[in-house]
Amino acid sequence: MDESSLASWLTLQTIDGVGDRTLLKLVRIFGSPEAVLSAEPEALIHAGCGRELADSLRRRPESTVLRQIDRHIRTVERLKITVITLFDRTYPARLRTISDPPPLLYVSGALSDHDEVAVAIVGGRRATPSGKIVTEEIARELAARGVTIVSGLARGIDAAAHRGALSGKGRTIAVLGCGIDRVYPPEHHALRKHIESHGAVMSELPIGAAPLSHHFPRRNRIISGLSLGVLVSEAAKDSGSLITAKLALDQGRDVFAVPGPVKEETCRGSNGLIKEGAKLVERAQDIWDEILPQIDVRLYEVLSADEERTMKRTPVEPQDAQVYEALSSEARSVDAVIEQTGLNAAKVASSLLSLELSGHVRQLPGQQYIRL
Repeated sequence: MDESSLASWLTLQTIDGVGDRTLLKLVRIFGSPEAVLSAEPEALIHAGCGRELADSLRRRPESTVLRQIDRHIRTVERLKITVITLFDRTYPARLRTISDPPPLLYVSGALSDHDEVAVAIVGGRRATPSGKIVTEEIARELAARGVTIVSGLARGIDAAAHRGALSGKGRTIAVLGCGIDRVYPPEHHALRKHIESHGAVMSELPIGAAPLSHHFPRRNRIISGLSLGVLVSEAAKDSGSLITAKLALDQGRDVFAVPGPVKEETCRGSNGLIKEGAKLVERAQDIWDEILPQIDVRLYEVLSADEERTMKRTPVEPQDAQVYEALSSEARSVDAVIEQTGLNAAKVASSLLSLELSGHVRQLPGQQYIRL
């Protein structure tokens, strides 16, 4: 988008009374934001504007607003941000179909036609180690099959979903609840850079917008809107992830959930979704089976070929099998493994190292281990 056109879009967004729906309606009627701003009051009123709004649209913005718009444009240019409007061919096709699509999207990295086959993964910020491991594994296997993973770059499950997609050599999209010139949470700066290299980061919010609490529910409709379905992992009863699940249902998307321990507060929301009819998910195949009939036939052959790339591990070596069987998806200490197997500490340590290097187990903080 050129500078003049972006300035017109931004000018419309600064006018009181011009929300997303009004903006899109006027641009559809007049053909462009420039045409809206130059339209006669009578034409604007005929298009459904009140007299006060028609006069506001004809009034030149104040100098402070013009300076703000100019700073906004300079930042977009400096950071090499792509700005996409709802009327552009590159606007995500699935997102275009929701009831309230964002008029503008700010994008760093690059979108792809293959992002049409996407699954959103969301969940709690205070996720357990096992919850993050399971989420990462599901995201990795879906990404290896050519499915784009969409999430919100938040701590916990979101970060695990992005990392899983990246480790599966696939694409991932992060949707922000702040301006695209900001990184939130700040410790995910490096993760964001990786996402931009293997997908995209996007936001509908203006440059400089802070990560305020009311931004995130609106952000969530984009996460679900980009996707064929939404997987919820380790969500508490009051989790924002449940908002995403509700939005997904409203948008006609599938809702999936990973079951968790029944007494774990952080899992009551996601377990509740299963009770209400969400599909229980234990592995990536459960999601794949549901979304495959929805995939465009033009992409079917590509994705079927990508399925062959799903990560496969070598069999567990016989000498490590006893230690492997003593582990599960719940974190266990070295002492617990020694006690269960009856093996000496040196043998357990050797097997754990071998299993970790072969990708069968993962070491967690505090010398805890989990089976993958």
